[in-house]
This record gives sequence, structure tokens and C-alpha cells, in this order.
Amino acid sequence: MTDINLSDSLLHWFAQNGRELPWRVKGKAHFDPYAVWISEIMLQQTTVKTVLDYFGRWMKRFPTLSDLAQADLQEVLLMWQGLGYYTRAKKIHECARILVDKYNGQIPSDRNELLKLPGIGAYTASSICCFAFNKPETVVDGNVIRVIARLYGLRHAVSKEEIYDLASQLTPTENGADYASAIMDLGATVCTPDNPTCIVCPWSSHCMARKKNLTDQIPVIQKPIKKERFGTLWLIKNMAGAYCIRKRPGKGLLSGLYEFPWTYSDEPSLYSKEEGIGFGSVTHVFTHFKLRLDIRIIKSETSPVSEGVFVLPSDLKEYPFSTLMKKVIAKIK
Repeated sequence: MTDINLSDSLLHWFAQNGRELPWRVKGKAHFDPYAVWISEIMLQQTTVKTVLDYFGRWMKRFPTLSDLAQADLQEVLLMWQGLGYYTRAKKIHECARILVDKYNGQIPSDRNELLKLPGIGAYTASSICCFAFNKPETVVDGNVIRVIARLYGLRHAVSKEEIYDLASQLTPTENGADYASAIMDLGATVCTPDNPTCIVCPWSSHCMARKKNLTDQIPVIQKPIKKERFGTLWLIKNMAGAYCIRKRPGKGLLSGLYEFPWTYSDEPSLYSKEEGIGFGSVTHVFTHFKLRLDIRIIKSETSPVSEGVFVLPSDLKEYPFSTLMKKVIAKIK
């Protein structure tokens, strides 16, 4: 079977079996490039199931690009709360203002123009061109890596570049939005990591992994070992029952979000380890490392950190916190 026939068979399968998602329309590009852009940023490092609720709330609060550009960053971060990778939300806000100021509120359909915008890399640019403008872009995510690696029976550790080269040979010159959706859906619903349902796959008769009974061994992806870091978090409570929080400074990890004061174990501590009462710990896994914070409660009427403010537990919901800090909030309620 030729590449064209493989593409046609996948498109036929998608027409009958593709998922219905609010950020895409079968048979054509989505009518709102803004919705496509937001969904693509949300879907980075996040599952479709999780994004569905966030996307609906986001579009209700910021239905247009102009609404987002006019919003306060803290409200944007509050709407993003729980999705993680908060730099994405900051870049979205920055990008929205640029699009309104310099692009007349329109998202470009040109890939090179998209790449000039903050928070939009090669993958996202291709996705926008594809899903919002129906262009024949090759989009490679984890699902596509798995599908292509199994189709060609790749038993070595694969790279995105290698998968892209192979996938691009299958990408048709028309129906860009449907084809990209189709190959992603194939990986998400049929060619799954465990127990793929090969019997209903439109490419099953050409899949080398199935022919050689290697689906459980492909793809081979080398994952870096995550380093583990430790620290101490201080729940500073005053007589009114309010807790001290601060906005995380700088431009690094979780900057711009609110947090309970904490430090890494290799940094000067806010208090001596003998002070306060132990209150368990929280653990969170970031992209490149795992962090465990031991929690200690201490009573004080003053904050040991700059910009520290005391907030009652009932009012914490008004501030944007990271998933890590929300784990702490769950402990004190």
C-alpha cells in the first residue's frame, strides 16, 4: 500500500471514529483560530480529559482574544490554576496583547509569523496552521510517535526528528486538519500504550510491530532520570487563624504565583529546624526533578519574607496557587 492509500484509509477511519472535541471541526479547519491556539497550549503536558473542563471555563471567561488581552495576569493565572507549567499562561497573556496591538487581533496563518510570538514553538505553530487553517502540517506528539514507531517496527530509541521525517511522508497535501486529528486519535484511542486494539486499526495489516508481535516493546523512549530535591515549607499562622503567603518573585519556577514561604534544603532557612511543629510533607514531580517539602507550622504575627500577607483559609481561593501549593492547602482545610 502506498503512502497515499495509508493516508486515505486513516482519513476514512477518522470520519467514522474520530473524537468530537470543542477545539476542532471534522472536515475543515476550526472556525476560531483563538480556540485552537488556547487548546494547543493547554494540551502541552496535559491530557485531553483534563483539558476539556479547563478549556470550557477559559472560553467562558475569555471568549475572545481581546477579552484575554484586557484581563489582569493574576486572573489569567487563577483560571490556569491546576494545569501546571505556569509559564504557558504568562506567555499566552503576553502573546494575546501582542496579537491585539500588532496583528489587529488576528492570529497569523503563516508559520514563520507564528514562530515570532511568545510561547509558540515549532509544534504549536504547526498545530495552529493545521487545525485553524487546514494546512498540510506534520504534527508530532506522543501519540504520533507511538503510531509511527509501531507502523515501521522501530526497535531502537526513537527521536522526534526521526518520527517527523517518517510521518511527513504520510501527510497528505489536503485535509490537513482532519489528517492530523486522525493520526493523533489513532494513537489515543486505538494504538494505545497498553493493550492496543489492533483489530480495528486501519493500518493493522501494514503495522510491522503487529506482524512481529512487538507492540508491547515499541516505542523505545529513553526518559531522563529525575533528580530529587528537598526543602522546608513554613505554615506561618497568626492569632486570627490566617496564614502567611507571598507572590513568588523572579522569572523562574512558579514565578508570579502565590505560595506559602519555603526554601530548598541547601538554602538559608526562614526559621531554625527546631522551631515549629511538624505537619507532614508534600511531594510534587516537575519536568526535570522531584521536590519534597517538609511542612512545619509556626505561630507569628509578622512575616519573615518580603511581600508576605496573611490570608484566612476561606480566602485562599482568590489567589492563584501552583498544584504543589494546592496540596498544602488541602492539608490545612
